[in-house]
Amino acid sequence: MAEKRDYYEVLGVEKGSDKKEIKKAYRKLAMKYHPDVSDDPESAEKFKEVSEAYAVLSDEDKRHTYDQFGHSGMGGYSTEDAFRDINFEDIFKGFGFDFGDIFDMFGFGGGRRRSQAQRGDDVLYELDITLEDAAFGLETDIEVPHKKICPTCRGAKAEPGTEARQCTQCGGTGQVQQINRTPFGQFVNVTSCRACRGEGVIVDTPCHECRGKGIVRETSTIHIKVPPGVEDGSRLRVSGEGDAGIKGGPSGDLYVLISVKPHRLFERHGSDLIHEQPISFVQASLGDEVDIPTIGEEVVNLKIPAGTQSGTSFRIKGKGMPHLRWNSKGNLYVKVKVIVPKKLSSKQKEILKEFADISGKEIYVEDKGFFDKMKDAIKH
Repeated sequence: MAEKRDYYEVLGVEKGSDKKEIKKAYRKLAMKYHPDVSDDPESAEKFKEVSEAYAVLSDEDKRHTYDQFGHSGMGGYSTEDAFRDINFEDIFKGFGFDFGDIFDMFGFGGGRRRSQAQRGDDVLYELDITLEDAAFGLETDIEVPHKKICPTCRGAKAEPGTEARQCTQCGGTGQVQQINRTPFGQFVNVTSCRACRGEGVIVDTPCHECRGKGIVRETSTIHIKVPPGVEDGSRLRVSGEGDAGIKGGPSGDLYVLISVKPHRLFERHGSDLIHEQPISFVQASLGDEVDIPTIGEEVVNLKIPAGTQSGTSFRIKGKGMPHLRWNSKGNLYVKVKVIVPKKLSSKQKEILKEFADISGKEIYVEDKGFFDKMKDAIKH
């Protein structure tokens, strides 16, 4: 099996091209390679190739996945999938091409009625979680408003007990054709049937619940699992829980956008956590052991060496956030901050004055390193 070409190369567009440029490029190539007008023996395969490229690059989610992982991330996305996703009537309206029987033309079956099926829209839901939820994972129910098939008429649009009748003007296809003969060949102009508005059927008694739309808006309770290690801005995909499809098309997907709330004790950097720990001047000078909170209920003991300077960071290995893709954890970094007291008792002032008299005005500076000493020796 031949290796697939890069989708951007197939359409002849740059990676940063917008949807308008991509649509224009596809329309030009599709009209060039349509089997009804092209004499190229490979036109059918080329038409499939440009259609698949357009279906991916014109869809924001598919394009994002392709940009990240290439063809390997598309999960076996095929030309047949592309034909289902592309709205040919919108792209080629008024251009004189018959794209209605495209499934039959390329041997996929399903005919014109199948090509009119449209996938439902994706739905975005924003979920706020705590840092603890992100660390340990979360299972919860969310209430999602979306479009669903009408439970009364089951999508038929007609009041139960009545039936929709086939449109006599288009014969139930939802489309009418006009054949035009030109010096360049025969073209078929396909337009939606005005009598049935492209539905193929006419509903005389619309369903009272959906008012003849076949779809209602309702709120569903959906159970989701947030994996440990999830980051702010991550999106969880729940297949088939978006808006209902049209004319037998599949439902869209639900995307749960994760927003992690700020934490009062920790600042997150990827899988690592940073905690600022206040200590006293005495603890910094003489050294001490302090209890450090972690993202769970556990408290760990940290030894502060004598002479620790404000701003010094200590690493506590494996006490950060779990990695999303492998079984390990980041680290917890404890940054100490020496707090200078604003108010002192008489006794404290007396002791500090005595310390100042003994210490004088000298400021302690750490010994120079080997290379600094070498520089000084060279200067002299």
